[in-house]
Amino acid sequence: MRLFRGIVVCLLAGLLAGCTARSDAPDTASVPPMPQKVDAYEDGAPLVNVYVTEHERIETMPLETYLYGVLAGEMKNDWPMEALKAQAILARTFVLKFMAEKESRYEGADISTDIEEAQAYDASAVNQRVRDAVDATRGLVLSSGGELPYAWFHAHSGGVTALAREGLNWKAEEPPYTRVTKGNENQSAAPDAAAWEAEFSAAEVIAAAEEAGTFLETLDSAEVGERGESGRAVTLLLSGQAVNAADLRIALGSTRMRSTLLTSLRLEGGVLHMAGKGFGHGVGMSQWGAYALAGQGWQAQDIVTAYFDGVAVVRMY
Repeated sequence: MRLFRGIVVCLLAGLLAGCTARSDAPDTASVPPMPQKVDAYEDGAPLVNVYVTEHERIETMPLETYLYGVLAGEMKNDWPMEALKAQAILARTFVLKFMAEKESRYEGADISTDIEEAQAYDASAVNQRVRDAVDATRGLVLSSGGELPYAWFHAHSGGVTALAREGLNWKAEEPPYTRVTKGNENQSAAPDAAAWEAEFSAAEVIAAAEEAGTFLETLDSAEVGERGESGRAVTLLLSGQAVNAADLRIALGSTRMRSTLLTSLRLEGGVLHMAGKGFGHGVGMSQWGAYALAGQGWQAQDIVTAYFDGVAVVRMY
C-alpha cells in the first residue's frame, strides 16, 4: 500500500518520539527530520528513486529494498549478524543524509548504485542473512542531536580511528561526533587489511601530487610532515613541498595506498616505498572492528555507537 508522507508522519509521530536504542544519551535521542525529497511511502518505508547502473535506468523502490544490495556490497554476507546489522544502520543513515543534502549525478534520481557517488551495491550477493539484517534494523538510523550524521565507515582502522580532518581532509569544522578511539579489530581480520606495503614510481607520485593540488618538478625526497591525533599522516613532504596525505592516497589509488597510518616512507632509486596499517580513511566504524565485537557478543546498536561521540540509534519509521 502506498502512503503519502504527511499521513504517515501524523500517524507515526507519537511512536517515533523518544524511540532510541540507548537510554544514556537523552540529549541526542531526538529523531532527525525526514529529507524533503521523501514524499511517498510503501508499507511504511520511504520510496526512493534509485538509478541502477546495471540496468541504466531509474527504479523506484522502498529504501529497505535498496539497502539489501548496499549491505551485500559493503560487507560480506557471511559475516556475524550483529556486524551486518550495524552496517545496515550506517547504510540507512548514509542514504537519508545523502538525500537530505545532495543531488544525484543522475537526473531524476535520489541516489544510485554507482559507488563513485554513493555506497557499494551488489544485488547478486543478497542472501537471507543480508535481508534479515536489514529487516531487523528497519527504520533505524544514527542521530546526533536530532540531525543525521555522516555515517562514515572503513575496512580496518589499523588499531585506532581518525578524525575527519585528518582521515578525509575534511574542510569544514570537525563534526562533533567523530572521535579517535580503539578500532577493536582482532586477529580474525584479513592480513592485507591490517597491514600493507606499496611502491610507486616517481612519475606516479608526481602525477598524483598534482591531482592533489601540489606541483612537483621532480621527486628527490620524501618524509612524513604533520601527523594527526590518531597518528595518521596529514601531510607528506615531497621534494620539500607539503601534500595532503588523504588526497594523495585517493590520487595514487586507495587500494594501493591503503591508509595514511604510515609506518614507513622512503625514497630509493626513484621509487617511493610505503608501508602502513589499516585499510581505508579510518573515520567512523571499522568493519573488521565490528566483526570482532560481534564475535564478542556485542549488539549492533552498541557496536555502531562505539565509534562515534554523542550519538544514539533512533527509529525514523
